[in-house]
Amino acid sequence: FLRGTVECAAHPLTGYAPMEKAYWLDLYQKAKAYGVNHFRFHSWCPPRAAFEAADELGIYLQPEGPFWTNHGTAVGNGWPIDQYIREECDRILRAYGNHPSFVLFAYGNEPAGRHQITFLNGLVDYWKEQDPRRLYTHASIGGSWPLAPSNEFIVCSGSRGLPWDRRPNSEFDFSGKIAPFNVPYVAHEMGQYCVFPNFEEIPKYTGVYQAKNFEMFKAELERKNMGPQARDFFMASGKFQAICYKNEIEASLRTPGNGGTQLLSLNDFPGQGSALVGVTDVFWEPKEYITAEEFRRFFSPTVPIARFPKFVYSNDEQLTVAAEVAHFGPEILQGCLPEWKVCDDKGKIVAKGELPATEITFGNLALGRISLSLDFAREAGQYKLSLSLGKCSNQWDFWVYPASLPEDDITDIFVTDDYKQAAEQAQQGARVLLLAAGKVEKGKEVVQYFRPVFWNTSWFQMRPPHTLGILTRPEHPALAAFPTEYHSNLQWWELLHNQQVMNLDDFPAGFLPIVQPIDTWFINRKLGLIFEARLGSGRLMVCSADISSAPDQRIVARQMRHSLLHYMNSEQFAPPFEISQEQLSALFEPGHDDNYDVRTSDSPMDLKP
Repeated sequence: FLRGTVECAAHPLTGYAPMEKAYWLDLYQKAKAYGVNHFRFHSWCPPRAAFEAADELGIYLQPEGPFWTNHGTAVGNGWPIDQYIREECDRILRAYGNHPSFVLFAYGNEPAGRHQITFLNGLVDYWKEQDPRRLYTHASIGGSWPLAPSNEFIVCSGSRGLPWDRRPNSEFDFSGKIAPFNVPYVAHEMGQYCVFPNFEEIPKYTGVYQAKNFEMFKAELERKNMGPQARDFFMASGKFQAICYKNEIEASLRTPGNGGTQLLSLNDFPGQGSALVGVTDVFWEPKEYITAEEFRRFFSPTVPIARFPKFVYSNDEQLTVAAEVAHFGPEILQGCLPEWKVCDDKGKIVAKGELPATEITFGNLALGRISLSLDFAREAGQYKLSLSLGKCSNQWDFWVYPASLPEDDITDIFVTDDYKQAAEQAQQGARVLLLAAGKVEKGKEVVQYFRPVFWNTSWFQMRPPHTLGILTRPEHPALAAFPTEYHSNLQWWELLHNQQVMNLDDFPAGFLPIVQPIDTWFINRKLGLIFEARLGSGRLMVCSADISSAPDQRIVARQMRHSLLHYMNSEQFAPPFEISQEQLSALFEPGHDDNYDVRTSDSPMDLKP
């Protein structure tokens, strides 16, 4: 099973790939600490030192020809590029073909051309005849590209993605995507989940490049009066990025017969608008929201797997989870005793058990089922299931909510979905809960999915989603009855996916929402999902997430409403900031704002011939 990363030739200190073996030994060791055993070099071939280091450390390499013939050119049309491809690929195979780490090869990335398959399939046949010591594929491709019949393995994006347009679960896998093929199938460019820039990286650019992109993003954030939140945005979006990678990688691991995955990527890519998709920075230095050891729990030769049908439960339900292991280590593991435990958010064990001892053979193996009643949870809470096999362990968060709640007391709270009524009541001194779901005008151009930004919004023409998860304040008393961390996690799906956000740019400079969606760093709008404010002599709570509909089916939303109302009934409900009626009205009145649609159908400058 290939646990790969895509190496995109980003070397900001030199501007070129270092030629020293010591550099590549260090880079591969850093990658191995995260569980990586494979590198795909995206549309380029590394220097000899990279092969020598990989030979020494046991890294499987997929170099490629220096070709992404898709923008302004094409293959198979008899143009000079065809001859160049043949000759350059021949040179690569002659120069580096004797290295044992050189196990895979492709012409390059995502070609164009009506005759691409005829040309590239012939090239694969030629390579196989000339040097059969490795496996060949015509190209590394997205899901809409055709496949060459002579491929000995496939690198394609079909076996990737998180189906989070539906409630998250960990039962799905990619079996249906790989089933039609009888050669190994490797996921192309898996991941690409963005994190907010870490401006503390700017001083690291001591070579030929300066971090002008980061400097611009930082200046824009400061212009929007959110400079002090930069680190919080980075950490919160990073925690969620790690959750996304874990869930997608585990889906790949639990797919029987899968060939592996190539992450895009373990480190950041500073080009194409700034693709901040790595759990390390562009220098391969760790980002502190996840350690190499934590990442390796789900990206290593032996990974315990749990198939959750869902991650949100009520306390009158039974948790039933299928336990498995994905084992691709060097030997069969004898006499393993799978052990599991469930802990609360304080680390207290609330349940534990063992599954039958077994021999762990290669591939995917069922270990048994974990089942327990959740009636131990008297209040809403976050829990963690841990599954261990000797030194290998993995863990998953899940949430348990009361099956029923007492009726909320709204005697002293005016609840409405009409902002005019909300303003009128607040001016008269009332406590007001404004349910703004579906009502927002100022901010409606910001599209929020549960998944974060893919690659980056600049490269993909500002297509949605536009947010990077949320930053919230779990210590705020409004969330006292709603268990949460400071970042998005799976229980938030109900409150975030396809929910409106509010643009609070015109609010007071230091204004902090209780729940703040993190905007794409190219625009840095101050966004709110839930905020409180004084208005006139009254107090106002505004929520643009739907916390009203189908409460018996949407128990997370029901719990949020309960928590907000409990807070609003208390003496703690004392919003620190005041807003005007005009500022409130601007959120909901058509034409009362400076909305603009930043999406475009034009190509990024990098793609224009």
